[in-house]
Amino acid sequence: MSDQIKKPLPTWLPLVVGVFLVLQFAGLSAWQVSRGLEKRATQQTFQAESISTTWHNGMEIRSFQSLSVKGHYDSEHQIVLDNIIINSRYGHYVLSPLDVGADAPLLLVNRGWIEKGSSSFDYSRLDLIDGEVDIRGRAGSLPKAGYKMGEAFAVASTWPKHAVYPAAAEIAAELGREVQPFVLLLDHNEQNGFLRYWVPSEFGPGKHFGYALQWLAMGAVLAGLLVWNYRKKRLIHE
Repeated sequence: MSDQIKKPLPTWLPLVVGVFLVLQFAGLSAWQVSRGLEKRATQQTFQAESISTTWHNGMEIRSFQSLSVKGHYDSEHQIVLDNIIINSRYGHYVLSPLDVGADAPLLLVNRGWIEKGSSSFDYSRLDLIDGEVDIRGRAGSLPKAGYKMGEAFAVASTWPKHAVYPAAAEIAAELGREVQPFVLLLDHNEQNGFLRYWVPSEFGPGKHFGYALQWLAMGAVLAGLLVWNYRKKRLIHE
């Protein structure tokens, strides 16, 4: 039986694929510009929220709003968030529940970041003073993972408990009480905190605009090559 003759690919196929890629590059560039504008707006909001407001339960909260809160720390039920990366180093955030009274949901206070050491975690660093405190911070949220595997809390763990990117509902289940829909990011001037460098995102708008330019440049180069190849083929056939 004679070998089957393979048909050549259609001459228009590379052009169609090339145009598709150019459109994809343009779309990615536009998306990066959009994300950069969002990050810029977020940073402006963060900078604008500088006047501290006295918070009370049920009060409507804006993102990054500067707040002053009174309450009592529940030092017996603190949470250590693992796998928090800052400046390419692994560490932990410390979440301390604040009882604001009147049977209101607990307010989770992020007291900052502790770098992971070579030895086991030193729980004595979590100690808090007794009595009512009046603290300031910004309205924030729990850190989120791009992809999460497994349970947030280890089974049958004792307090203080370690967790990996827990949701508010998971924390509430462990505490046995509801929690507020936001987290107070403890101000860097407050005592009983750790490393605190609160910014909307370490990945600023400048990087998004830079990536947008790269995608746009790749699309422009590919479009130029497609035009050059098309004109070359026309000259050959003339």
